[in-house]
Formats: sequence, structure tokens, C-alpha cells
Amino acid sequence: MERSEVMQRLAIVRARIEAAMVAAGRGDGAVELLAVSKFHPASSMRAAYDAGQRAFGESRVQELAQKAREVADLADVQWHMIGSLQTNKAKELLGVPGLVMLHTLDRAGLADELQKELSERGTKLRALVQVHATEETTKHGCRPNQVRALLAHVGAKCPSIAVEGLMAMGPLEGDPASTFSVVHALLHELRTETGLPLPVLSLGMSGDLESAVLHGSTMVRVGTDIFGARA
Repeated sequence: MERSEVMQRLAIVRARIEAAMVAAGRGDGAVELLAVSKFHPASSMRAAYDAGQRAFGESRVQELAQKAREVADLADVQWHMIGSLQTNKAKELLGVPGLVMLHTLDRAGLADELQKELSERGTKLRALVQVHATEETTKHGCRPNQVRALLAHVGAKCPSIAVEGLMAMGPLEGDPASTFSVVHALLHELRTETGLPLPVLSLGMSGDLESAVLHGSTMVRVGTDIFGARA
């Protein structure tokens, strides 16, 4: 995709987010845009960067590491890992410069492996617990009734991991409102029960960002509507 088209599409997505915030009665800046650059070339990502975008999401560790090397001259890029993470990829992920958040913490074993690597490095990792709130078997994440146990495990055993909230995906088909409502309500309950601020709710993609913003999302993950269809 041409550089100018990426920049134009990015502007349209930003306008959609602004309009959604107004419609939901939420303040300016309440929702962050994460540009999902997976399966797109670094040149497209650079075009978005030149238009002011700094936060980018990738779903595969190998592609994330490669792309981070390709744009190493862009010192303030913020990388988010949004794909399911295999335990044996934890070390490689944590070696990516500019990594700021993992969106897919979904099991104690993964938390333990991350903690081991983080402890050896003397670093911290911001993370979101991924919630599987639909009936689709293709999706990953904790079921809503498993999230409390995972939070308790991280709190007791993984001091180098800072859980900042929840991430979830809407259904492939149909109205996402009920899914988003469940996850938003769960986050509110967890804040009350744990006393943790849990400021981040990562909901919404290209096709359902308006509904996500209406249901409290603080971060939307948009790829196709910025970069075009994936190859």
C-alpha cells in the first residue's frame, strides 16, 4: 500500500475513534489506538509512524523481532505483543527492544516462564490477561471464571509482571456488545475485589471499535482499516 494511503486511512480510523468517544460521552484521549502491523511490511508501518503513530501490535514473536530490527532507527516505537504466546518463545519476546506490553497472558505456566526470564534480566513487563469470552473454540485466553486464579498466581509468584487489565476479542460474527459487556463488567469486579487499578481494557478491532469504545475500551487494535487486507 502506498505511503499516502496508509496515512489517509489512519486519519479516518482516528476520526472514528474520536466520534465514538463523543457518542459514548467519554473524554478526549480516553482511548488509545494500537496499529496492528502484522503481516504488513515495515514500509507501511513507517508511513503510520510518520503520521504520528507510535504504538504497534504484532501477533508472532519472530515477525515482531524482525520488524523491530528493520525499524531500529525509530527509537520511540512502542511494541505490543497481541498474539498467543508459546512458553518457549518468552525469552525471544523479552529480547525485543521497545516491547511495552503483552496482551495475551492466559495461563500460570506462561507467567512463570516470563517471571524466570524477567528476573534474570532484572526487568519488568506490563501485561494484560486475555479473556476468552465467546463460545468460539478457535480463540485463546482464560475463561472469565479463571481470571481471578491467574491474577492471584501472578500476584503471589510473579513480581516482575505488572497486570494492567484485560484483553478480549469479540465474536467473528454477530453483535459484539454482549461479549464486550461481560469483559467490562469483569474488569470492574476485579478492580473492586483486588484493589488494583487495572486501567487498561483492550477491546475492539477494525469492524467493532465503536461498540468497544461504548463498552469502556481504553485501547483498540486496528489493522485492516489502516494497512489494508493481510496477504
